[in-house]
Amino acid sequence: MDYMTLLICFIASVLVTPLVKKLAFKIGATDKPNNRKVHQKIMPRLGGLAIYISFLIGYFILTPNSQYVKVDAMLIGSTIIIITGVLDDMIELSAKIKLLGQVLAAGIVVVYGGVQVDFVNLPFGGTLEFGFLSIPLTMLWIIGITNAINLIDGLDGLAAGVSSIVLITISGMAIMKGDMFVASMGMIVLGGTLGFLVYNFHPAKIFMGDTGALFLGYMISVLSLLGFKNVTIISFIVPVIVLGVPISDTFFAIIRRVVNKKPLSAPDKSHLHHCLLNLGYSHRQTVLIIYGMSAIFGLAAVIFSKVTMWGSFLVLAILTLAIEIIVEKIGLVGKNYRPILNMVRVFKLRN
Repeated sequence: MDYMTLLICFIASVLVTPLVKKLAFKIGATDKPNNRKVHQKIMPRLGGLAIYISFLIGYFILTPNSQYVKVDAMLIGSTIIIITGVLDDMIELSAKIKLLGQVLAAGIVVVYGGVQVDFVNLPFGGTLEFGFLSIPLTMLWIIGITNAINLIDGLDGLAAGVSSIVLITISGMAIMKGDMFVASMGMIVLGGTLGFLVYNFHPAKIFMGDTGALFLGYMISVLSLLGFKNVTIISFIVPVIVLGVPISDTFFAIIRRVVNKKPLSAPDKSHLHHCLLNLGYSHRQTVLIIYGMSAIFGLAAVIFSKVTMWGSFLVLAILTLAIEIIVEKIGLVGKNYRPILNMVRVFKLRN
């Protein structure tokens, strides 16, 4: 593991981000305030381009060879994602065009690169073969996580910080498994993300835009697949736990829209960060709280991967209960959605 490459990517991102900021203003890749936005002035986006450039520098320094994936497939796929993000930051692409870019990027790494989850070993014996569903399920994972990271990109430093914690977890677990390819790729993306975070933490001087959110989501989704493919069904839950914050926020956003009978693509101001802001936490406090949540998920994933099968069930049960209570407390689905808290209140009244 070349930690010098991580440092080079960090420095490259710190040096390139101000240049990208100037470019964003020049080509009109800016974010204007509106009733859904937290910021109050025109902000440059496109910051993800700096993360991508620093990633390229680290990529060509390492020139890794992998038994899991043709590395050029990951490079081609991430480039398609970057082009999609840059165009969206400039001219705001339609949802269909953005999805097309994501499908192409996912298809490159799945079909050409051979990154597929073909089967999982069941806990009590036997194997679950995905067969012809292997490709669509793998692509669904990549596209889903790509958009999940995009959805949490609502506050200064939020998506970059959460992605950094996820990348640290994925890379750390890869090192424990001896998978130096996944560890190396995760660390060079981490270096660029941390360098960008220097300018993106509150108060932000530049946003990552869809360029950054889509790129980070794409890389995280692919690396998490590479690190945990074709394993037991229990271990297959590990990347889901690692990505607990963005997945939970996306899942409950879908539930919220179904409950309120709104289109799944309808924007709102009820995501995790909005709910915490509504409870009175400051911008910076909200971001740090979500960082803490993400770190807890990362730690839980490591514990989950090390305990016995029954221990893993216990960890999963505790996590699920904790998520549900937090969701009800902060009103992530709605103010009236409090089934467990209402049960506890009724129980207390009876006793």
